[in-house]
Amino acid sequence: MKKLQRFFGLFKNQIVIMVHTGSRGLGHQNCTDYLRKVVQAVDKYNIKLPDKELACVPFSSPEGQSFFKAMSAASNFAWANRQMISYYLRQAWAQTISKKSKLTLLYDVAHNIAKVEEHQIDGKNTQLIVHRKGATRAFPPNHLEIPEKYRSVGQPVLIPGTMGTASYVLAGSEKSAEAFYTVNHGAGRRMSRHAAIRTISPEELRKQLAQKGIIVKCRSFRGLVEEAPEAYKNIEEVIETVEKAGLSKKVVKLTPRAVIKGE
Repeated sequence: MKKLQRFFGLFKNQIVIMVHTGSRGLGHQNCTDYLRKVVQAVDKYNIKLPDKELACVPFSSPEGQSFFKAMSAASNFAWANRQMISYYLRQAWAQTISKKSKLTLLYDVAHNIAKVEEHQIDGKNTQLIVHRKGATRAFPPNHLEIPEKYRSVGQPVLIPGTMGTASYVLAGSEKSAEAFYTVNHGAGRRMSRHAAIRTISPEELRKQLAQKGIIVKCRSFRGLVEEAPEAYKNIEEVIETVEKAGLSKKVVKLTPRAVIKGE
């Protein structure tokens, strides 16, 4: 573990900033628009479905390619969004903390995306479309799709917790081949956003976070409670399960000190 910590440039009492954002609704809109088109095209390709929510079309079809390109555009928007947030973070860091010490990016990875990848199926290298919804890639050491910098140790795996609980950095392992080199993204919800808004008190949540020494900045109470810690599963149990299953190896635990919740 210590070797991986040093390799990733992580150490005790270090300030680590985690940026967690996506395409700001563009991906959701793509899904809504293209699901309608795909449902209409199912009969055209003689696809029989047990449920229309499983609607699909051939990847090489006009509909399949159109959706894939739209999804790629939304993903690119999300990448650019995180890059801009990081740019302003660096500016704020230089102005308030230090102009000499520089923020260094550990890793940037998507968690709602379909990618064309090669995996072993029945002993043969096979090209697949791997769709990770609420999940993220976790490639092992020596995998060719890892940046060369991390190829000897495995991909950094980011699993965020909540504004009131820990987040984790892990490293990919060969065992995750059974899951197409995939792990969960976060603890996973146990309460919907609407349920959280109905049942959790914003004032009580702010008080609980303050008692833990966590500073929170959010434009609205609604935006705060929908991501409340109790709306999610226990991150410690989740990480323990991931490691015991051999999907990834724990590297560091990150404890929250300040949270900015966007709208």
